[in-house]
Amino acid sequence: MAEGNGAPPAQDTEAKDLAAKDLAAQGTAAQDMAAFERLIEKLRPQLHRYCARMTGSVIDGEDVLQEALLKAVEALPQTPLPTNPDGWLFRVAHNAAVDYLRRRARHVATHAEEDLDMIAAPTDAVHDRQIAAASLRTFMHLPVRQRSAVILRDVLGYSVEEICDITSTGVLAVRGALQRGRLRLRELAQEGDDRPPPVLAEPERARLMAYIDRFNARDFDSVRDMLAEDVRLDLVNRLRLKGRSEVGRYFRGYAEASHWHCVPGFVDGRAAILMFDPNDPAGPATYFILLEWTDERVAAIRDFLFARYAVEGAEIVALGAPFSQSGGMEGS
Repeated sequence: MAEGNGAPPAQDTEAKDLAAKDLAAQGTAAQDMAAFERLIEKLRPQLHRYCARMTGSVIDGEDVLQEALLKAVEALPQTPLPTNPDGWLFRVAHNAAVDYLRRRARHVATHAEEDLDMIAAPTDAVHDRQIAAASLRTFMHLPVRQRSAVILRDVLGYSVEEICDITSTGVLAVRGALQRGRLRLRELAQEGDDRPPPVLAEPERARLMAYIDRFNARDFDSVRDMLAEDVRLDLVNRLRLKGRSEVGRYFRGYAEASHWHCVPGFVDGRAAILMFDPNDPAGPATYFILLEWTDERVAAIRDFLFARYAVEGAEIVALGAPFSQSGGMEGS
């Protein structure tokens, strides 16, 4: 009998072979995921630049980027890592941005019968900001296809062929969108910007200043007292926490650091806490924090400490100069 000649039963050998193949597959999947995470870390600033310019806001751009990365992570186990992972990630981000613009267009107006190429974002103060070559307010006047082509080619440096792959568009269509988009941007660049500066209503300013004053004084027990019981924290590109007890631990890092000083202001028209480096009083804001309030309590904190790429291109307005000669904040 086979069992008596020292050879293992056939079914045992088959089981071991299957187990070995499963382990090998798991190892390959783990390697793919590790490679994918490294790729995300490298490309995340560029992906954000694209999403921010497509949506007209560094804040909305981060929302779209997180949605795109979630979709990419969910898709990875079902498909091997693409041969051109950079282009694949930008295609996922492009589709997420277009989906976002569709949702926003349906929300703010009746665009159901319009072609996507004619969807333009609202031009209110929330989405108006400047970039090096043109303001995003100007970009947002371009139809989506022109906007996408100009951003990918002139901001991020992708070739026409790569843009075709990312946007699933033909060469002639991309070249035409580039030509029309560039021409329109040159026309719009000649227009002036006479918008008034953003203003915080007094109740909102008072509660924001109460938070900032306690933060700058490093009175974090008092800051914790301002939190709602179900407060949420999004430490962008790092972690998320929920609940007053969990979120309360987040302030320990700030208590131990000295690289920050808070100033009230606006980011893309939204009230924000601007974070400056006290060792560089003449320098720009290095990152920002957003707060949401419910019944005079902080309901959500969104901290861009680990996503400083979001500052690039943002329209930032500080309420008063960050520092006085003696080191305190002016104009608050």
